[in-house]
Amino acid sequence: MSTSPISVNLLRYLIVWRINSPFVWLPKKFAAELSLVLGTIISNRLSTSEAGPWRKALAPLQEYDEHTRANPDKPSKAIPPNPWPITATLFSYPGKITYGKEELLLWELKLLGENADHGLFLELLLPAMEEAGYTADPRWKKKNRLWGNFEVHNIFVARGARWEPLVREGKLDLRYRPTPVQWQEGLTFAARLSQKFDTLTWLTPFAHDERVLNSDAKKRNMLIIPSAQNILESLLWRVAETLPGRFNTTAHALASLTADQLATWQVAQNEAANLIVRHHDLRPPRRFDLGEKIGAQKFSAPFPPTLLRYLELAAILHVGKFAHYGCGTFGVE
Repeated sequence: MSTSPISVNLLRYLIVWRINSPFVWLPKKFAAELSLVLGTIISNRLSTSEAGPWRKALAPLQEYDEHTRANPDKPSKAIPPNPWPITATLFSYPGKITYGKEELLLWELKLLGENADHGLFLELLLPAMEEAGYTADPRWKKKNRLWGNFEVHNIFVARGARWEPLVREGKLDLRYRPTPVQWQEGLTFAARLSQKFDTLTWLTPFAHDERVLNSDAKKRNMLIIPSAQNILESLLWRVAETLPGRFNTTAHALASLTADQLATWQVAQNEAANLIVRHHDLRPPRRFDLGEKIGAQKFSAPFPPTLLRYLELAAILHVGKFAHYGCGTFGVE
């Protein structure tokens, strides 16, 4: 069985909500409002001492939300990149923005690192989702809004490429206990090398993490087209975020690798250095989306085997700024 080239604890939940109102529309920045609503509900359900880190982390997102509601055409506040005190990604599948009764809304929750804990999901996340479905709180419950107008219908947990049921038609299987390593079971990681993969198509907009930009790009606030090397470095920062403790850097991420993993990483870096972006159609996302650019980019040659494994991992983990809101994932074609 082929496994991930870097050991990362991860739990992936596919969330399916069934709409129980005649008509609802999704917020303009659905992932951001999803983060705010669930985060606020979680903080309200915790004791004062336990709620403190959540309220502190959520405060900038709350300020951003209030500011954009007051200034819908010219918001000047920047959205905070990570408004939860845990490492999580809320990935809204691209698709429609309006739903009718009985229609299903799908999105994916990813818990990473030391927060890849099924107990955390059962104790905090699932009850918050259920409350969001029936809430009468006037902050969220408004005409044709999602909040208060859905029920948790199904939830699945990833085991490799398969989704195993945790909740079926509202019924929770308490006997099911996923592990933070099962997400990689059976994944091939670059087994399809008979095909020539040389194109990345961003499924959600990417936004460069300033930590991977050189000083000249930072000075001029210049948007660069992400190279294979940029993506690898962004992946390393993402891995650093999953490590225990705070203020981890790419040096800590490299130090966490085994000797074999480090040698493989160096091979991937060398392979990435030999590729350039030959063509792209990257463009700004829709007005209300997060991120900087979306589209496809074609490289000068097919991705070599080792590099392809890391690209597939980067797509699963999300890379760059705003990964919490689902930005920075792509398809390899």
